[in-house]
Amino acid sequence: MQVNGKELAVEITGEGPLVLLVHGLGGTSNFYQPQVAALAERFTVVRPDLEGSGRSPVSGTLSIQSYADDLAALLTQLDAGAARVVGHSMGTVVVRHLAASHPELVSHLALLGAVPAPLPEAGQQAQHDRAAKVRAEGMAAVADAVMTNATAEATRRDHPAAAAAVRELVMRQDPEGYARSCEALAGATDPGPVDPSLPLLAVTGAEDKVGAPEITQRIAEAHGSAVTDYLDDCGHWHALERPEEITAHLVKFF
Repeated sequence: MQVNGKELAVEITGEGPLVLLVHGLGGTSNFYQPQVAALAERFTVVRPDLEGSGRSPVSGTLSIQSYADDLAALLTQLDAGAARVVGHSMGTVVVRHLAASHPELVSHLALLGAVPAPLPEAGQQAQHDRAAKVRAEGMAAVADAVMTNATAEATRRDHPAAAAAVRELVMRQDPEGYARSCEALAGATDPGPVDPSLPLLAVTGAEDKVGAPEITQRIAEAHGSAVTDYLDDCGHWHALERPEEITAHLVKFF
């Protein structure tokens, strides 16, 4: 689809009120594939690949705000009213900016593995280092590390296909698009607390080293009435590592 003057890959499935699923760094619309069938029974499910990720080419400098602006343009173009919005990892910062800058477009907000914004200084440098690495060596230089460090041991042992799917998502990224996405995350700014009047679901893995439980807890406490869960034996790729629980949470929340 042409969105905000650029070409974005967007999948739309089902009928009913709109649900927008936003992936994180290294992800694509396929991150949410396990949830689509159940959600599409009662909702119109919209899954974009953010600019520079998956099948959406990169055309310029990326930022968290540029992602949020693209999502706002997409929702406006679809003209379906306020959406139920889900974000994962870097996508949690994007959708928080979307909700803050375009509150009329968001009716519910779900955060999976929320990450801090801004990142701590060491985290910012790590993203710049990763960008340089993939520009020099390609996606294979980071794919195994992402799979190993960001999934739970139980996932790699008991659900190796889920771990393999994480690796494949990363391997399929365009190195330059991924590098610019890393730099966008490194430059993330604080979107402020989630509006207490906005229904909020916040879920993360008990073994999530990227979206650590204490980050979710801080966001939930600042909100005041969030629904929260911390999934045992789950790392950072929640929708793939614990698909049934994530599906159940989203269906119930929406």
